[in-house]
Amino acid sequence: MKHIDHIGIAVKDLQSSVKLFEKIMNTNCYKTETVGSEQVNTAFLQSGETKIELLQSTNEDGVIARYIEKKGEGVHHIAFEVEDIIAEMKRLQSEGFVLLNEAPKVGADNKLVCFLHPKGTNGVLIELCQSI
Repeated sequence: MKHIDHIGIAVKDLQSSVKLFEKIMNTNCYKTETVGSEQVNTAFLQSGETKIELLQSTNEDGVIARYIEKKGEGVHHIAFEVEDIIAEMKRLQSEGFVLLNEAPKVGADNKLVCFLHPKGTNGVLIELCQSI
């Protein structure tokens, strides 16, 4: 693993959350994107090395909507940048971690992504990501 790529935060209202985090981080949102396969709208902010991804569900049955209903708004996942996502997935599986997807998929911010099941990571949803 190279470094923490970003922290994902589940939000109900993307526009108001962007304004809030722009004030907190003293920077502007540099990118918004819809990821249809994940049923989310995303917004990215970066200050120095710190990158935040805000995630809003595009429908009431989406993963983020269900997460917010169960746990409320807040930290959803921590993403680690990796050099070779396939190799890292194999390594972690051999260490006994359960992957939520068998193959990497295209995610937001021009990345290939894979998630580790939080039951094996002390309740933290871990995302592996590799730039495309």
